[in-house]
Amino acid sequence: MKKIYHLGTCSTNIRILKELNLENVDLQDIKVEPMSKKQVEEMANLAGSYEALFSRKAMKYRGMGLNELELSESDYKKHIIEEYTFLKRPVAIIDGEIFIGNSKKNVEALKAKLSNACE
Repeated sequence: MKKIYHLGTCSTNIRILKELNLENVDLQDIKVEPMSKKQVEEMANLAGSYEALFSRKAMKYRGMGLNELELSESDYKKHIIEEYTFLKRPVAIIDGEIFIGNSKKNVEALKAKLSNACE
């Protein structure tokens, strides 16, 4: 499976997608097509936790006062499922391997994986 969860209105996500070889990759704009509970659970299983998927940079994180709380795994899961903005984006699942977020290191690893997968 090759799938990338992204936000189509995010300039960083758009830039990253333009840099990638997207041959045979299923793209899901999470604002247009919300993630299912099952999809979020699959991501968390690959990532090792819901916290690894959770974005503390989301404006709602402080807006909802979540920065002042001690969140549990079930809290992270609930917030990611209920509000797409809490997913650290983009999230790519390529042949059972997960790549989370837009750090340069992560994007380079994703590029390498996609170019190897297309060979």
